[in-house]
Amino acid sequence: MGKAKDAVVVVGALALAWAAIELALKPFLSKARSDIDKSDPARDPDDDAVPSAEPKPLDPPAPPAPDA
Repeated sequence: MGKAKDAVVVVGALALAWAAIELALKPFLSKARSDIDKSDPARDPDDDAVPSAEPKPLDPPAPPAPDA
């Protein structure tokens, strides 16, 4: 019977810890949840960035083929 009592105590402690964290961080969590709800999954934030210059190719251009 000792193991069952230990399990109940552990589950109760975890529930109490979860509730304490929810109460302590409630303003932050509610703002984060509302921001997630307002987010648009079709919008890509990477599309908003304007590239400063054309990317340089990794490989140099191939030399012209000799006429045979």
